[in-house]
Amino acid sequence: MAKKTEDDGQASKRHFAEDVGLTFEAEGMPRMAGRILGWLLVSETPHVALQDVAEILHASKGSISTMSRLLMRMGLIERVSLPGERRDYIRLKPGSWSEWFATEAVKIGALRQLAEHGLELLESKSSVSRDRLVEMRDLFAFLEQEYPVLLERWKKKRR
Repeated sequence: MAKKTEDDGQASKRHFAEDVGLTFEAEGMPRMAGRILGWLLVSETPHVALQDVAEILHASKGSISTMSRLLMRMGLIERVSLPGERRDYIRLKPGSWSEWFATEAVKIGALRQLAEHGLELLESKSSVSRDRLVEMRDLFAFLEQEYPVLLERWKKKRR
């Protein structure tokens, strides 16, 4: 049986990054953004140079830079500056998953409001056309109430 080499570990991590990229892509996001996030999730260092990410993921520096900015706008990663270093570094932003979840709660509220607006438009219409919007409104109203509760429970659990 062959002994695992350091390169095998890197290859496994790259495969994981690719899986995260595919998951992001399935959700309508750029695959490269997911690949960067995936790499940061399994990186054994607290921060990684953008140039190193490009080399590891076999991607252009421009693509890494552009997708890193997208992940920063999403609040999932942040840029890090190291004293005496001229390179740009990125890392997962501490608490980013909770923050991301909170922004999803805002989107849910917007979807509930859209459903309510649709119901206003169909006020005097048949129940068949209204049923879809009632279900949408009720689900998003429920989720809008439960998201903050879940986040609070999560914060308590993490303490």
